[in-house]
Amino acid sequence: MDRDDEADEFDDVDASEQDEADEEAVEPEVTIEVSGLSLFTHVGVTAAEREVGQRLVLDLRLDLGESDATVTDRLEDTVDYAEVCDTANLVAQQRSYKTLERLCAAIADRLLDRYRAHAVWVKAAKPEPPLALPVAEVSVEVWREAA
Repeated sequence: MDRDDEADEFDDVDASEQDEADEEAVEPEVTIEVSGLSLFTHVGVTAAEREVGQRLVLDLRLDLGESDATVTDRLEDTVDYAEVCDTANLVAQQRSYKTLERLCAAIADRLLDRYRAHAVWVKAAKPEPPLALPVAEVSVEVWREAA
């Protein structure tokens, strides 16, 4: 066997191994993120905060795992982030909350349940909270994983 034949033989082996690797390749993990969702809601420890209401800024992250949309490019094969925003807003409007912790947990639970995500992270920030000292914002983060 001359050198060219030997090289061709190795090229064939490399190509077949690559084909097998391509067939075994898994779809990439998908994470949907929404940053800076501004909502008006009634959250606060004091009755005045809950009565008057205030603006909150939410950041949301849903870890979906594998998603067919990476191959199909179809919206119905993934999570529509507009619906994610609507869901978070609905939870925030359904009732008043005393703590950002409870609001974040309620949103995380709803998103986990509705979108069958592997995990959900919710951050809620109060810009310019009603405190005696000047503070740019206060925030709470909640992380939930699917059971």
